[in-house]
Amino acid sequence: MKFNLIICTLKRPKSIKDLLDSVACQTLYPDEILVIDASPDNLTANLLQEFSYTALKYFKVNEKNSGLTRQRNYGISKTSKEIEVICFLDDDIILEPDYFENLIRTYTFCPTAVGVGGYISNEVVWKKSETSPDFDEYKIDGFIRKLGSRNLLRKKIGLLSDQAPGVMPEFSNGLSIGFLPPSGNIYPVEYFMGGVASYRKEIFEKISFSDYFKGYGLYEDMDFCLRASRFGPNYVNTAARVTHHHEEAGRPNRFKYGQMVIRNGWHVWRVKYSKPSFKGKLKWHLTAFLLISVRISNIFTTPKKREAFSESAGRIIGWLRLMFS
Repeated sequence: MKFNLIICTLKRPKSIKDLLDSVACQTLYPDEILVIDASPDNLTANLLQEFSYTALKYFKVNEKNSGLTRQRNYGISKTSKEIEVICFLDDDIILEPDYFENLIRTYTFCPTAVGVGGYISNEVVWKKSETSPDFDEYKIDGFIRKLGSRNLLRKKIGLLSDQAPGVMPEFSNGLSIGFLPPSGNIYPVEYFMGGVASYRKEIFEKISFSDYFKGYGLYEDMDFCLRASRFGPNYVNTAARVTHHHEEAGRPNRFKYGQMVIRNGWHVWRVKYSKPSFKGKLKWHLTAFLLISVRISNIFTTPKKREAFSESAGRIIGWLRLMFS
C-alpha cells in the first residue's frame, strides 16, 4: 500500500530532526513525507535544507492554517493522489525500525480498518505475570501494570471505566491506550493517540479534523477517531512501537491546558454520547470534580506548585463555563 507521513510542527527543530532520522532507518519507508510548519521563525526550514531526507516536502503555513487540526487538514490537502494511507506522527516521537512495516501491515490483517494507531512503549512499566492482580494493579493478556494514583482513587469510589482500553464508557474518562499491553497483538478500539496515528485516505472524503480544537489541540485525536469509527473499525497494533519524548516547546501554559482538559473533554464525550443518561452525566461531573481535587492537592505535594495551581485554576474556570455554555 502506498502511504505518506504528515508531521505538524511548531518551534521544535531538534525534535523533528530526531524523528526524521528514525524515519530514515525504517524497514518500510513512506512514499512521501510532508512537514507542515507553523513556527514563527525559520529554524526548522533551515535545518531541513541542511539535511536531506528522501521524498520530503516542506510547507510553511500562515496563521490561517496554524494549529494542530488545521495543519493536519492542510497536509491532507497536499497529499498525492496515489496515496492510500495517511500517517501522522507528533514531532517529538522516535520510531522503532519496523514501525511502518507493522503499522501498514495491519490494514492487510484487518481489511475493514478505517484507522490504525501505533503504540508508545516508554510511558508505562509492564511485567508479565500469571498471578491475579492486586487492587492497585491492572491485568490484561498476561501483563500487569500499576493503576496510578488517580485511577486507583477512581477505582476506590466506583468511577473507573469497566470498558476495554480505547473504548469510551457512557460517562467518558475511559482507559487510555496506555492500558494496552506490549503483547505485539492488534486490538480493536474506538480511539487511539493522534501522535501515532494512520487512516485510510478515503475517510477524509467524509470527515476532517475539527476546527473546534484551537492551537495545541488536546483530545482532537479522540474526536476524529470517534467520528471515523462510525464508518468502520479502528485498531491499535502494539507491535508498531515508538518512544515519546514530551518536548515542552510549543505547549500551552498550564492555565489554558487546564481549561482544555475540561472543555475539550466535555466536547468529545458529547461526540460519542449526545444524550447521556442522568447517571452518565453525574459520573462525568463527579470525575471532573475528583480530578480537579487531585490536581489542587498537587500544589502541596509536588515541587511544581505554580504549575499545579495554574492548571487547577484553569480546570475550575473551564468547569464553571460549562454551566453557561
